Formats: sequence, C-alpha cells, structure tokens
Amino acid sequence: MELMDKLEILSDAAKYDAACTSSGVSREARPGSIGSCSLGGICHSFAADGRCISLLKVLMTNSCVYDCKYCVNRRSNDVRRAVFTPRELAELTIQFYRRNYIEGLFLSSGILKNPSYTCEQMIETLELLRNEYHFNGYIHAKAIPGADDALIQQLGLLADRMSVNIELPSQQSLSLLAPDKSKTDILRPMGLITQKIAENTTEIVRYQHTPKFAPAGQSTQMIIGATPDTDFKILNLTQALYKKYSLKRVFYSAYMPVQSDSLLPAIDTKPPLLREHRLYQADWLLRFYGFDASELLDEQHQSFNPLVDPKCNWAINHMEQFPVEVNKAPYEMLLRVPGIGVKSAQRILQTRRTGPISFDGLKRIGVVLRRAQYFLLCQGKMAEGLRVTPESVLRALISKQDYEAALRVQEQPQQLSLFDRDPTKEDLAKCLTGQI
Repeated sequence: MELMDKLEILSDAAKYDAACTSSGVSREARPGSIGSCSLGGICHSFAADGRCISLLKVLMTNSCVYDCKYCVNRRSNDVRRAVFTPRELAELTIQFYRRNYIEGLFLSSGILKNPSYTCEQMIETLELLRNEYHFNGYIHAKAIPGADDALIQQLGLLADRMSVNIELPSQQSLSLLAPDKSKTDILRPMGLITQKIAENTTEIVRYQHTPKFAPAGQSTQMIIGATPDTDFKILNLTQALYKKYSLKRVFYSAYMPVQSDSLLPAIDTKPPLLREHRLYQADWLLRFYGFDASELLDEQHQSFNPLVDPKCNWAINHMEQFPVEVNKAPYEMLLRVPGIGVKSAQRILQTRRTGPISFDGLKRIGVVLRRAQYFLLCQGKMAEGLRVTPESVLRALISKQDYEAALRVQEQPQQLSLFDRDPTKEDLAKCLTGQI
C-alpha cells in the first residue's frame, strides 16, 4: 500500500479523538534541532497570539484486536486497514513539518497484536523523531491501557503530553459496549502517569539534567451520548478525575453514530453537540470558578438546561444569594455572577480600591452587563428599571421563542441544532476536531 493511502486511512480514522491539545509546555528551538513548542499549543486551535495552529493527527494503525461497539475501527467492522511502520510515520511527520503543514504530532493507535506491542511501535516512532531527526516540536501520545508499566514510562519521556481515554463514564457502560476493556486497566496507567509526573517534578529540582516526563501533563476523553449515563454522573466523574489524577483537561466527544447496533443510538441520531457544549462550560466552572459538581447538578436535576449555560442556571436557582454588592463582594462571589469572568472580577477588585464603582464604571472597565446586571448592586442600588424575579431573569437571558420552549421542555429535550441546515458528515467531523 502506498504511503499516502495509509495516511488517508489513518488520519481519517483518528478524527473521532477530541483529546488533543498542547497547551502547557514551552520549549524553544535549539541549535542542531528543528521545531519548537510554545505555550499557545498545537492542534486545530488558536494560540494565545491568535495564530491558527495544527498538528498531524493520525493513528499508528486502525487494525484493532478489540471489538468496542461504538468504534469505527472495531475488529468486526469491515473497513480498510493500514499500519504505519515507525520509520514511515517519523519520516512523514518530518516532511510535513518541513513543508510548514504542521507544528507537531498527535499519535494514537488501535491495538495491534496486544497493548505492549502497540506501545513499542509508538515508542520506536518517537525515538526516531527525537533522537535521529532531532525533532523538538510538540508530541501528544496516547498511552495504551494494558501496556507494561516500563513502556508507559518510556513513552512519557519522549512525549510532551500523554492521555488515557476513559471512553465511557461507568464500568457498566464499558462492560456493555467495550467488553475487552475495564475501568481498572484504564485507571492504572492514569495513576502511573500521575505518579511519574510528581516524581519527575521533584527530581528536576534536585538534578539539573533530569529528563522531563510528560511536561504538559495528561488528559482524557469521554464519549457523550452513546450510553444512558447522565450529565450528573459524567460531571461527578470529571471532578473525581481532576482531583485524583491532576489532569490538565477532560475532553468530551459527542457520539457520532458510525455503527448500527441495538445497544447504540440509531444511525440517524444527531450527535448531542449542545450537551457536549454544556459539559465543557460546566468543566470550566469546576476548574476556574470554584464550583463543585454537586452545586451544578444533583439527583433531582441530572441534566443541564439546554437553553441557558450552567452558571446562569445555577444563579437563577439560587436567587437568595443575589444581588451582591459589587463594591464589597469577595472575589469568589464575583466569579459566581453570570457574565463576570476571571478577568472582569480581577478588574473590579483593582478598580474598587480607588473608590466606589457604578454601573457606568463597570462598563468603562469592560464588564459586560447584559447578564450581570440582574445579579449586582452598585452602591446599594440595582440597575435602573430592572424587575428581578427568577422567571423574569430567565426570560431576559434567553429569547422569547426559546423561553416558550423552556416551558415545554421535558426531561429528555430534543437536541437543538447548531446549524441553519441539516449538518453533513463533514460538518460533524469539523465540530469534533474543533474546526467549527
């Protein structure tokens, strides 16, 4: 098989993996090396300076000994198979870099023969890139659950970021849809990577030339919508993963039906893109806004409101805590006001040191009041002309048409479309890869 045929097959097979970002590591170009890695990151995204950046996102192979029902590459599926040799993939990466197509590599793989053999092939590829081609750019590698610990450790010394996909939110779902996988096999390498990163951090302080182990940390990905697992279950699992394994990111991938199976959603089911979006918003609240998963959802409310973001939904359900006085409220409470983000809260703290702030003053320092005005007092007064009740605030935060729909919404609302037409498969793939 020609090399470009392999690339076509294996790059297409990798598009369903959303867990690929390079934020968190910086390494400048060195004499005798090619490539560099910046904090802005690589992978169909935008850097801090506004650049659109990309990586070669590809599988080592789409051949797999597992038969996960949700996966297009499962062994029982009739698809074209291909396998890169380590030399082919290393050479391809370097040629793409030299042509300025990419700035780094995202490498995952199906399970060829067994997990340890697959991991060995990935290690050989990265060793060629780092040691023979002296490639100093960003590399994100997927750890293979079930591989030998020594191989996982060796992979971490070659890659900038590692990830282990947890795939499905519960052992019950794994047993049903991915019988060859287990929660233990997935969490064990996660724990090993966390341990090695912690050990490496200490060793770097003590020994100047200690090689770095996965300096950009580790991440994981969950598939959303393939199983009945609720947002409540997913969010609580997310919080536990952040606390126990110190993950940099948890990625959520809306399930796009690619297989017909009685245990999966119908093949014509639309991917739950809005649900994915709400989970990302809630994830942000957990990481940067001091929220706990139990505050956003509970046993009685296990799904996010499709019409307002999780922060607005929380505020509307806790109107007894509002309005807050902008000139006295602590930073932690300002962060809980809808429409006020980290930068706006910091500007408020800095500005009020010089004197009291009015609503006009908030506008001057860049605070957007469209949502925040319903939850703030300035010098003891509400914004002029506002009538604040949970119902009126909800009505103001969403359009009249959406508000009427909210009154009719059931426990399982119909997925709202993000397109002004029925999306094509290409549109859906772009959503999953961050291009839309």
